[in-house]
Amino acid sequence: MRHNEPSTSCLDEKILDRSNGDVAVDQYHRYKDDVAIMKYMNTDAYRFSISWPRILPKGKVSASINQEGIKYYNNLINELLDNGLVPFVTLFHWDLPQALQDEYEGFLSPNIINDFQDYAELCFKEFGDRVNHWITLNEPHSYSMGTEPYMASHNQLLAHAAAVKIYRTNYQASQNGSIGITLNCHWFLPFSNDTLDHQAAQRALDFMFGWFMQPMTTGEYPLSMVSFVGNRLPKFTREQSKILTGSFDFIGVNYYTSNYAANIPHSNNDTSKSTYFKDTHVNLTTERNGIPIGPRAASPWLFVYPRGIQELLLYTKTKYNNPLIY
Repeated sequence: MRHNEPSTSCLDEKILDRSNGDVAVDQYHRYKDDVAIMKYMNTDAYRFSISWPRILPKGKVSASINQEGIKYYNNLINELLDNGLVPFVTLFHWDLPQALQDEYEGFLSPNIINDFQDYAELCFKEFGDRVNHWITLNEPHSYSMGTEPYMASHNQLLAHAAAVKIYRTNYQASQNGSIGITLNCHWFLPFSNDTLDHQAAQRALDFMFGWFMQPMTTGEYPLSMVSFVGNRLPKFTREQSKILTGSFDFIGVNYYTSNYAANIPHSNNDTSKSTYFKDTHVNLTTERNGIPIGPRAASPWLFVYPRGIQELLLYTKTKYNNPLIY
């Protein structure tokens, strides 16, 4: 998995009009216009992500700090506050510094934990006097779906916990802020009234949402994951479990769609390679008896099912001790 390539101009020949994504929406130069639009719309908050490589081109505080990057985020934060908007700041939305990918394969290595903690602390120092809502990671489930997802997510959780610990120890009291994480999850309905399908729906929730919520509330992975993944699922030390438990002041929940979940019986004759999706032993579908779960959206995997977010919020409230949710 490659991250933060310096340019997308190498893709010119693959795009009909030979355009590329080097500039994109250009908020770097247009942030004042963007904030003015938000104010005009009566928006009261703005969630944005800090680009790790923009302020640490080599990924490490010890290597170099790009003061131009620091200046940009200071300007953006000040512009938001001057216009009455509250900044919600995400520290990692998948743009890993290429240098860390090259050095130790990013989140596949536990080396990432200290580097992420150092990066997070730099942000707390530079921006924490004005930022009171921090989000460590955005949708770690989606980010983990490349090589060795269990290893990548394990290190993401530990990096998250390390950042939360340093914030709570050194900054939270003086800066009067809060820190959390943003998770994504679908809602899952049993395909039938069969008990096995009900168990499959719960298992799908465990593998997508509980994968992260359970360690942050109990210090351990869901029992279904422990049972179905076996020794390929990393284990937390006692100290790691302690640091993880309660490592959020709030959670952000991104809900997109819902699926039907049907049980896939385990077969001892299956010799194919194990994968995250096979480990669940769940078949996810978007229709039952030829009827879609809801209207299809523009993206082929998205179906409109509004009740799903209500069910997910109620489930989270009951299962995970009523956390503050954005």
